[in-house]
Amino acid sequence: MKTGKWSGNITAVPFLLPFFLVYVLFTVYPMFKGLQMSLYQWTLIKRMDFVGLANYAAMVKDPQFWQALGHTTLFVVLSTPGMIVLALILALFANMKTKFKSFFRGAFFLPSILSVSVISFLAIFMLRPYTGFINSLLHLIGIQAEPFWLADDTLAWISIIIVTLWWTVGFNMILYLAALQDIPDYLYDAGKIDGATDGQMFRYVTPPLLGPITRVILLLQVIASYKVFAQIWLITRGGPGTKTRPVIQYIYETGFKNNDLGYAAAMSYALFVILLVLALIQLKWKPKEEV
Repeated sequence: MKTGKWSGNITAVPFLLPFFLVYVLFTVYPMFKGLQMSLYQWTLIKRMDFVGLANYAAMVKDPQFWQALGHTTLFVVLSTPGMIVLALILALFANMKTKFKSFFRGAFFLPSILSVSVISFLAIFMLRPYTGFINSLLHLIGIQAEPFWLADDTLAWISIIIVTLWWTVGFNMILYLAALQDIPDYLYDAGKIDGATDGQMFRYVTPPLLGPITRVILLLQVIASYKVFAQIWLITRGGPGTKTRPVIQYIYETGFKNNDLGYAAAMSYALFVILLVLALIQLKWKPKEEV
C-alpha cells in the first residue's frame, strides 16, 4: 500500500512542477527579494548601501505615510459595510423567482467585468462639472447647484466609493446568490407551517445561514480595499492635493517617482503585516454557535 501511495505521488510531480516553478518564480522569490530591498538603500538603477531597519524607522516618522494609510483605512471603513449590505440586497433580488431573474443577475454582475480604465473614464464623464451627466441631471430636475465632485475632499471620497461599489459589488452578489441557493427550501416551508412571517423567516433563517459567506466576503473586501489604487489614480490622481491618496499610490510614487525602492519596499511590507493581522483576526473570529 505504501509503495503504491508513493508511486502515485511521484507520478503527480511532473504535473505539479510547472505550476510550482511559476509560483516560486513570480510569488515566493519576489516576496524575499522585496524583504531584502527594504533593508537597503535601493534605486531603480542599482542596490546601494545596507541600512538595516532605517527604512522602517523613517516610515514610522513619515507623516505622509500615516496620512495615506489613514485615507486607505477610511476607504475600507466606508466602503466595506455598504459593499456587504448592497451585495446581499442585490442577491435577494437576483434570487427571486420571477421572469426577470436572469435580467437581474446579468445587470448586477455586468459592471464587474469592465476594466478599471473603462469605469474610471465613465466616472470622470458623469462627474464632470457643468457638462457632466450627474450635474445635467440635477439641472433637469430643478436643482441649480453645481457640485465639483472631484475637486472637493468629501465629494471626491463619496464619488470614489460609489464608483467602486457599482463596479465591484457584482462579484460579492454572486457569492451571496450561491449561498442563498444552498439554503434548503424546507426551512422556509417549516417556518410557514409554524406561522412565521416573511420578515421573521428572513431574520431568523437567512442571515444566520449566510454567516460563513459573509465572513469570507468581509475578509476579501477588507484586503481588496486596503489595496485600492487604480480607480483613485485614474479618477482623482489622489487629489484634490493628496486628500484621497491611498497608501499604494504613495508607495508607487516613492518607488518610481522618487527613485527610492528600498523605502517603498519597507512600506509594502508594513501594509502586508497589517493585512496579515487583519486576516488572522477575521479567520480566528467565529460566533459561538459555529465553534
